Amino acid sequence: MSSPPDAREARVIPVLLLADHGLVKTTRFRRPVYVGDPINTVRILNEKEVDEIVLLDVAATPARRGPDLARVREIAGECFMPLAYGGGVRTLGDVADLIACGVEKVAVNSRAREDAGFLREAARRFGSSTLIASIDVGTRLWGRRTVRSHGGRRDTGRDPVEVAREAEDAGAGEILLTSVDRDGTGRGYDTDLVRSVADAVSVPVVACGGAGSLADLHAAFAAHASAAAAGSLFVFQGPHRAVLISYPTRDELAAAWPRGPA
Repeated sequence: MSSPPDAREARVIPVLLLADHGLVKTTRFRRPVYVGDPINTVRILNEKEVDEIVLLDVAATPARRGPDLARVREIAGECFMPLAYGGGVRTLGDVADLIACGVEKVAVNSRAREDAGFLREAARRFGSSTLIASIDVGTRLWGRRTVRSHGGRRDTGRDPVEVAREAEDAGAGEILLTSVDRDGTGRGYDTDLVRSVADAVSVPVVACGGAGSLADLHAAFAAHASAAAAGSLFVFQGPHRAVLISYPTRDELAAAWPRGPA
């Protein structure tokens, strides 16, 4: 992508974190704060005509369980928009079950770190357009970025660009790239990370982690992301972080987009 898209064409995606049947918001993948019921939240986002939603069950992998299919089916049944799901996906059967529940895209994270061949087989069986490679990235001392797994708890020591290229080669149709250090902070995306990965692969890269303003969304696109995803930006309002589900109109996005060259 040579320049950011027009605000009316930009893919802006709410990310909802599911844990123990409710929605939470984390900071740096820790300290989850309850923010509401997923069904009510999806209904609000329906009214706001959101293009798509990413739902991540952040409790599944730490609890060593698979997706809560009954809950996913219930949430998908309320969605008027495409739904992507991630969390606890470990088998090809999980992918098939999620698709049967109404999920359009399945995000794979920890399982792919353990077995690179899993992405390849999933892409072969279900198609690249169904498969998202979810890549979480943290920063070590001296600023070296490495891929983490299992809810950010395990440092794989691997370079995110290398992992992203492998995911693309395996057949992933999209990459969800999340900065662990920026998650929930409102400090803006790690645009250097986003640019390095987006420039290394040809599949769409969805930037996630750190959005605190609509201007931050534009910065993600300026760093060559194909889409900008956010959580806190759409669930908290004001300095006291009151819970209020929101989503910008295209006019509001346009007002936040800088004029002239990026």
